[in-house]
Amino acid sequence: MRKLGLTRPIDLALHLPLRYEDETRLVPLADLARAIQPEPVQFEATVVHQEVAYRGRRQLLVTVEDGGERCLLRFFHFYPSQLKQMAVGQRVRVRGELRGGFGGLAIVHPTIHAAGAPLADALTPVYPTAAGLPQAYLRRVIAASLETADLSETIPTEFLARQGALAAWDLRRALHFLHQPAPGASLAQFEDHSHPAWQRLKAEELLAQQLSQFKAREERAALRAPPLATRRAGLPEQLLAALPFQLTHAQQRVGAEIAADLARDRPMHRLLQGDVGSGKTVVATLAACIAIDAGWQCALMAPTEILARQHFTKLADWLMPLLAPRGLRVAWLIGGQKSKARAEALAAIESGRAALVIGTHAVIQQQVRFRRLGLAVIDEQHRFGVAQRLSLRQKQVEAGSEEEPHLLMMSATPIPRTLAMSYYADLDVSTLDELPPGRTPVVTKLVSERRRDELVTRVGHWVAAGRQAYWVCPLIEESEALDLRYATQAYEELGAALPAVRVGLLHARLPAAEKKAVMDGFIAGAIDLLVSTTVIEVGVDVPNASLMVVEHAERFGLSQLHQLRGRVGRGTVASVCVLLFALPEGGHLSDTARARLKAMAETGDGFEIARRDLEIRGPGEFLGARQSGAPLLRFADLTLDRALLDWARHVAPLMLARHPDLAARHVSRWLGGRSDYLKA
Repeated sequence: MRKLGLTRPIDLALHLPLRYEDETRLVPLADLARAIQPEPVQFEATVVHQEVAYRGRRQLLVTVEDGGERCLLRFFHFYPSQLKQMAVGQRVRVRGELRGGFGGLAIVHPTIHAAGAPLADALTPVYPTAAGLPQAYLRRVIAASLETADLSETIPTEFLARQGALAAWDLRRALHFLHQPAPGASLAQFEDHSHPAWQRLKAEELLAQQLSQFKAREERAALRAPPLATRRAGLPEQLLAALPFQLTHAQQRVGAEIAADLARDRPMHRLLQGDVGSGKTVVATLAACIAIDAGWQCALMAPTEILARQHFTKLADWLMPLLAPRGLRVAWLIGGQKSKARAEALAAIESGRAALVIGTHAVIQQQVRFRRLGLAVIDEQHRFGVAQRLSLRQKQVEAGSEEEPHLLMMSATPIPRTLAMSYYADLDVSTLDELPPGRTPVVTKLVSERRRDELVTRVGHWVAAGRQAYWVCPLIEESEALDLRYATQAYEELGAALPAVRVGLLHARLPAAEKKAVMDGFIAGAIDLLVSTTVIEVGVDVPNASLMVVEHAERFGLSQLHQLRGRVGRGTVASVCVLLFALPEGGHLSDTARARLKAMAETGDGFEIARRDLEIRGPGEFLGARQSGAPLLRFADLTLDRALLDWARHVAPLMLARHPDLAARHVSRWLGGRSDYLKA
């Protein structure tokens, strides 16, 4: 029950059926034989034959007859009590999926009851369940919860009037109807969630979500953070003067938005989103400079060691000449560090000498103590769990300060506006919608696995022309379940097929020192072709690498494919991304895989990619359920329920202001403890 999140009576009441079965009527077996339907049927008949047979495996075979029509019931698992229940001459009620064939009518593992028992007076709900939790038990405890759960009204009538249909169905009536619908109810309305009872639940859920978002924003507004003001000729201006390029207009605009946030005495909570290669790192570095200039520390956390190391190399190169004269430095912190280097980094962080700390999740470990953490930057925020993001914000509190650090999150997976309005209503969103000059557009080609040999030859010509390439594989080891060419096998095959090409191999299980050596070799041009798993998905920046081959592209997600494509097109040479796909045995890609590959071929715009990704996957998967491990929306669909979302967005602030107690009860009912996740 806990696995399903069913710990309170209200959780059970809100655990809605997946589908319904109609056990309210009996149909004569002769009628069913004339029109076999691919859905469960129910009839009564007399047992005329029973045997335990051994045909490959032990099974119970029971033949029943009614009105001159016979049907075979087949059981692979059975008990002695069932032999008595279906003894020859017994009249039984049978329910199951009827199949026809040369051998006549048959049902495998039907449900059996004694004939003549009263029929159900409502459709029978079938609930989502977990192993070992039978439907009969769920039905019983859910029916009881509808009597014991507090289903009293939490939405004042003044707000329901705006949506007339909602007033007619209160929560109690809607839930009773959805758990125990009348026999004549239209199943189609249940399936497409258009029934007014469903609309009421969606509205309640969206309102709970919006209330918690607004509440989180209100609570954050009451918190205090150090105001980090900029000064003339300070560190940010020195950095801009030293950089070998000019900022784009978008970078300047977003930089000003962040600077204005940092200057306030309440914590910044901003998401910086931009397409692959739009220059988010520079904007984040300028924000770090503002914090350092004001006498505070900045922490930058990245999801992978490769990305963290790239940030460290780039930012140390930019900042060390400016920080060293002040007696400050950039510190590096990862999990597998040598103890001496780690001890030095920890001491520098605690003393405040480490003005900027870059690393992986090691940055939030208990032994890391900041002297004055003023700004936390989280790169690729969707790759971190909520608990990890909360830990980073907790660091300043651990240092004995009542002030929270400012929080800047970065994402190269742009968030469509509908999601930003709903899941990120508590966040300020800055968007880099302009690529720096010099980024070359990437040509995307779809190539079938059948042309693999031809593609390998082309890669050889590409490298011979002095350019570098990536070859990305989805997994590493041999597996009987997945017939894939893994990184190690691809590495060996490509090395054998292209003897003149220097091939390198990179995957997550390589020791840290080897990973670094391989990446350094590729960056320096000592490796021509880098065979890799998706560890190079984010942040890797090698301008001379202008060809990307993604093997088994049909197995990758859309945002992942877009991230991988973003590794090329970083120099002046025209770049190509080849999506190598394999057709399954049936000869057809799944609809989802086809939609993903089509989107990649048709557009290079990250925002359009994100919009299509949302259409394909839905909001829960797109956001990783806001990386909380628990979906924030179970019933509402943001693409279909815009009118209800607009209603909830309008009502939430009014309800918080006029009816705070009802608002708190409403959020508790729907979200329980999950509203804490919104703080991250």
